[in-house]
Parts: sequence; structure tokens; C-alpha cells
Amino acid sequence: MLRPRPSRRLSRLLAPVLAAALAVPLLTAARQARPAPYGDLLTVHAPVTAPGPAPAVRIRHRAVEAHEKATGRVRWTYTRTGRRPLDVRPASGHAFTLWSDGLVTDTPRADGRPVRWHRAIPGFDGRATGVLQPLDPAAEMLAVVTPRHIAAYRTADGDLRWVLPARSGCAFSAARTVRRSRVLLVAQPCTEPAAWTDQVVPVDVLGRVTPGRLPLGNRSAGTRRNEALHRPVPGAAPGPRKGIASSR
Repeated sequence: MLRPRPSRRLSRLLAPVLAAALAVPLLTAARQARPAPYGDLLTVHAPVTAPGPAPAVRIRHRAVEAHEKATGRVRWTYTRTGRRPLDVRPASGHAFTLWSDGLVTDTPRADGRPVRWHRAIPGFDGRATGVLQPLDPAAEMLAVVTPRHIAAYRTADGDLRWVLPARSGCAFSAARTVRRSRVLLVAQPCTEPAAWTDQVVPVDVLGRVTPGRLPLGNRSAGTRRNEALHRPVPGAAPGPRKGIASSR
């Protein structure tokens, strides 16, 4: 009986090793070729090396741009492939952006990376004025106003905290809002005659302002504060319903 030559036996042993070695660069190249999620492209032009004033944020061409107020030096830019920013709302530690495809993003204002979260906004009609509305001075909650709904997100992680639907026959007008202390008044014009109290909706971090509502515990576990509980008043207008946000 003939035995395999040593060279042939060695070739058989080396074949799987060589195949695995060749697969590594191919897998690496495929991974590098994959587009970033949501078409994100963040470019840091001036890395932050020390604490300092927050940059100003604006829309420039098809990008969100952060620049230093004193020198005008661009700190970072953020674009999305095939999309354009419609509105940007800077807040303490945040740069909220509404995009042409109805996506809302939150970018760290200081250094621009990474994007904290992305949320798709159902029912967006393409009109950007007044859609993004921080609900408190610290911008812990962000309201997104569309004709059919007001949705509130916890800005730390993008968690959807509550959704308030418009009244039947009425629609929210994001461009017609007024702030009174910590309350945001949103116009809700109706097609049929209605009392003015039905056409102005007050909301805050907890949802619609109504007597006897139950707080939703919107703050994260590490920063949650004590919130008093009240019994609901019979016959009061229904409050917002709590929801679950889509995955990042």
C-alpha cells in the first residue's frame, strides 16, 4: 500500500490555514466597504482638547456645521448621504437635527461624535418650522410636533416617552407655538367649529397638561427626581399614551 508523499500531506494540512488567511482581508474589506448606518458622515475638523464654550451650530449647504463663536473655525460637520438637514436646534450638550426624510438625530454639540440616536418621525409633512421643541431648560425632553401627533423623546437615549394624538378633525400646527414658563402651547386648528380651549393644547415634559394626570417617570434612573402622584379627575381630557421607541 502506497503512502501519501510528505509534500502532499503537508499541502493538505496547509490548505485550510491558507484559505482562512486569505479570507481575513476579504472580510475586513467588506466590513470597511459597508456604508455607515443611516448614511451618516461625521467629520471632525478641530478636535476638542480642553473644556470651553459650546460651538454655534447651523445648517450650511447640505451639512450641519458647528463652529467656534470667537474665531469662526469649523469644529465638526455632519452630513447624511442623499439627505439634507431642514432644521437644527442647538441645546445644552445637544444638536437636534430634522432631516428631509423625516429622521431626527441628536449629536453631541461639543465634538459632534458619535450620533447619540436616530428616530424616524411618522406623519412628517415636510414642513420643518417649529417641529423640534425642547420641553425644559436642560433639554432633557424633546417634543417633535407633526400634524397628527406630538411625540416626546428623552434626549439622553432617544427613548420615546409619550405620544399625544391630535383631536379628530383637528391637526397640530408646529409653526404656531408659544412658551409659558415650562409649558409649550401648541395650536390645534380644527376643520369644524370648536371651542378655543380645544384648539390650543398645553404640553410639558409629562405630556398634556391636565388636572390629576399621572407622571410618566420620564427621567432616566440615574437622574430621576421625585414626582408627585395625583388622582385623575373624572371626565378630564385623555392624556398622552406612553410608547416604546424604535431601535437605534
